[in-house]
Amino acid sequence: MNERLKVLFVDDDKAIRFATAQTLGLAGLETVTVETAEAACDKLHANFPGILVADFKLPGMDGIALLEHAMRIDPTLPVIVVTGHGDIALAVRAMRTGAYDFIEKPVGSNHIVGVVRRALEKRRLTFEINDLHHRLEQKAGIERILIGDSATMVALRRDILNLGPAAPDVLIQGETGTGKELVARALHDSSPGRTKPFVAINCGAIPESMFESELFGHEKGAFTGAQSQRVGKIEYASGGTLFLDEVESMPLSLQVKLLRVLQSRQLERLGSNRPIDISIRVVAATKTDLQALSDARQFRHDLYFRLNVVTVSVPPLRERREDIPSLFEHHVLLAASRYKRDASLASEQLMRDLMAYDWPGNVRELGNVAARFVLGLVDGRFNLNGAPKSAERPLKDIVGEFERGLIVETLRRNHGDVMDACEALGIPKKTLYDKMRRYALNGSEYR
Repeated sequence: MNERLKVLFVDDDKAIRFATAQTLGLAGLETVTVETAEAACDKLHANFPGILVADFKLPGMDGIALLEHAMRIDPTLPVIVVTGHGDIALAVRAMRTGAYDFIEKPVGSNHIVGVVRRALEKRRLTFEINDLHHRLEQKAGIERILIGDSATMVALRRDILNLGPAAPDVLIQGETGTGKELVARALHDSSPGRTKPFVAINCGAIPESMFESELFGHEKGAFTGAQSQRVGKIEYASGGTLFLDEVESMPLSLQVKLLRVLQSRQLERLGSNRPIDISIRVVAATKTDLQALSDARQFRHDLYFRLNVVTVSVPPLRERREDIPSLFEHHVLLAASRYKRDASLASEQLMRDLMAYDWPGNVRELGNVAARFVLGLVDGRFNLNGAPKSAERPLKDIVGEFERGLIVETLRRNHGDVMDACEALGIPKKTLYDKMRRYALNGSEYR
């Protein structure tokens, strides 16, 4: 919302209206004054661009009735009620009705300016959070799952959508926390088998003694304790997607059995001689160099090549720093919903610190920081705690990544308005245009 926020002030005393408007005006705050609650009601509407300050004692509809009316129109509207000295019961009633704050008469200039500024900031944050919600809701399909407008993420989403209809087996490579399972789910959702099961298996979390039963299933009496028939995860995934996470941790003794199933697209449950046809799309994920493991005979060559029909690489967060602001805000919204807390926007200092950090835990670590932020455990002095930086890269590359990301975020927050971005960054227009050309940025992309 680009419209400047204003103060709607209601008081039936002309002298008080004039004095209050003058006080707020000298503080740089735009003020509209009216004499009655009824006149204020005519100006109020959902998403009113400002706040309401109303005296309790008004002719006709009083301040509490006006407050109740305002809350029905827009429960997020900050309303400040002005009460007479000693009206504690009235103040309590106003707060219970939904008032943002109350001010006792006589009203001090500094006090009313301070309260009004805080209420306006709350209103601004409400609009920015709503705008963020709206922008996230506008994103369709895969863009809501794999968030980011960096070139690498745009290319990743394009590759996934291209692979969707053919549904080949895919090997996903990426560091811990980059979102490999999200990529796997996006591949599933874009495939012909999207209505069939997506079955995820963490190959490092299943005991070797249970692995065959988990994957292939078993017949009743196949082994001690097998009291009934069980459909394995591979059979259950038939028609859909089998996701093998941390596939590098699968024991060598079991790899040959999985290879046979993937080659023949048939399996036999433990204790059965009857082959069962399966039609699955296999997506495997690894955080290591699977080919290097294969060359070192720590992973079967034939299974590696069977899984590696197509390789998709998920970039680490440090290589797409311009995506950090949108990712952080997304995770703040998720955490606010999870913990039943209000969502807040990060300060400029906190955002700079977030973008300067190397994120060894990638998006998962960013999500944890967002959760701590919502819980009030992170402030604008985000501590990097001596985390490792990319010392191997030239300083100019690190600075360039940070600068590009900061410009992208500033343009996004200002809806592509270059002049507003210049003011926020504190640099001349020519300097910003030069940097935008250097980084191939276009302000119109962020409107």
